[in-house]
Amino acid sequence: MVHLTLVVLILPIVLALGGCSSPAPQATTKQGPVEVTGPASTTSKHPLAKYIELAGFRLAESKPGELEVKFVAINHSEADLGDLGLTIRLKTTAAKPDDPPVAEFMAKVASLGPLEIRDISAKVSTKLRIYELPDWQFMRAEFDITSPAP
Repeated sequence: MVHLTLVVLILPIVLALGGCSSPAPQATTKQGPVEVTGPASTTSKHPLAKYIELAGFRLAESKPGELEVKFVAINHSEADLGDLGLTIRLKTTAAKPDDPPVAEFMAKVASLGPLEIRDISAKVSTKLRIYELPDWQFMRAEFDITSPAP
């Protein structure tokens, strides 16, 4: 009789605690790496290239066939940098290395002081309308410093 009483009292407690426990961990599927788009990259051998960052690219259509590209140039060095001439290529994150850029343009960056950030704007001719371009998170930029000469 004592065993039956203990079973009647303990069994509901064990079942209740078992029902409150966390479910068994599910097997997770391995996902491929997530590509994070970031600031513009460069393969330029120019000595100033390692100090310059271009980021925050935003596109707006000023009129059909013309884009206004806005971005920031950042000087990561402790020195003044003189005026810079840049060639910038905007590509999609899905573009292969041989694919042509969505847009390519020249931009001038006025003298940047130590650790300074400056807003830059450039007009770009294009055959695409703004709604045909990828969203900003699917764009990346590449740049080369064209002036001053190294």
